[in-house]
Amino acid sequence: MTSTTHSPARHRSLGDHTWRDQAVCQSTEYNPVDPEIFFPDPDETDKITAAKALCNQCPVRRTCLDAALEGSDANGIRGGLTEEERRPLHEKIADRLDYSRVNETVSGRDIHLTTAERTAVVHAAYHHGLSTQRLAWLLKVTEEHAKKLYREHRRALRNRDLNQPATTTASPEAGGEHLSRDDFGTAA
Repeated sequence: MTSTTHSPARHRSLGDHTWRDQAVCQSTEYNPVDPEIFFPDPDETDKITAAKALCNQCPVRRTCLDAALEGSDANGIRGGLTEEERRPLHEKIADRLDYSRVNETVSGRDIHLTTAERTAVVHAAYHHGLSTQRLAWLLKVTEEHAKKLYREHRRALRNRDLNQPATTTASPEAGGEHLSRDDFGTAA
């Protein structure tokens, strides 16, 4: 799994493209920008440098990169990265686990989720006692599918508990301290 992010970023909602209005690359009367600089050939280093310089000033750079990754947009410079620089990120996007995205989804926001984040939403919803109707609404699935996700989650928890080796707790006299999984909190 890829690294976990704990960012305070505000994630775009499903179908939300209003962030583009804030992008530095949008050509206006007062800020003429040639869109061709964002689609350079690999050997056009001047265009690449100019495009990246604009991206570095952009207030929605992270959102642009997320939109490119989530939409499998592999063309041009997006979010300050070239096609070649984004390729490894495209390959790992399904494994991205950003708890801020999970938390926003559990609180009711419609945002893009990766496979790992959807699994974390199921985990958090189950442990917070959310109904199958609420989980279905959060993940935009049928209620029947939400029930299936909860069954699979309960089965995974049961199997995990059955497969855990018996642990021995250190005696207080030995100066040992036993920590359980509850000492570490939850994903959401």
